[in-house]
Amino acid sequence: MRIAVVEDDDSVGEALVDALSQVGHAPVRMRRGADLLLGHREVDLVLLDLGLPDDDGMTILRRLRGVSQVPVVVLTARDDERSVVRALRAGADDYVVKPARLGELRARIEVAARRRRDVSGADDQVVESGDIVVDLAARRVDIAGVEIALAPKEFEILAHLVARRGEAVSRQELMDAIWGDAYVAISRSLDVHMTSLRAKLGRPDAIATIRGYGYRWSC
Repeated sequence: MRIAVVEDDDSVGEALVDALSQVGHAPVRMRRGADLLLGHREVDLVLLDLGLPDDDGMTILRRLRGVSQVPVVVLTARDDERSVVRALRAGADDYVVKPARLGELRARIEVAARRRRDVSGADDQVVESGDIVVDLAARRVDIAGVEIALAPKEFEILAHLVARRGEAVSRQELMDAIWGDAYVAISRSLDVHMTSLRAKLGRPDAIATIRGYGYRWSC
């Protein structure tokens, strides 16, 4: 997922870029609110600091909401209730106070992106990636016009990744979503099904492995 990191503090901004890159996101560093207003069409989610050099982040948020519904997670040192309420009323999807715990921040980013897709209806039932067509409702996969037979769990893995296309999905999330709370006992099953799914797709780069984390649908 392409994430705008709107932060003028270089040490904080670089740390966020590194942390997001390590889990498969594509962070775009921006130092001013004007950069965001000009480049918001190029990103999928915004991490917005409120203390920006060219304008107050709250003003930037209101102006952004006038032209875009891109998910926004405010990440700021302001911890007073008034700032939280103002940001949420101005259109922020979430509000995180610095210093942020990275695991929690990643989770809030994922939830904000998923919530915005659900509200906007952006989760298409038919996803086309080149010559691969995945019909989520019909549980059907066509490659170059030919239907590919997948086992139930193989399709569920594919559907979960395709629905989150471009995002990093952890192994734990995949196992929990498909096998439930028993994922610890069947970790090997994910590897077996993933190997089979990739072979049937015949596209080595369709499902990218994020080392030490999980997978991403990359077509």
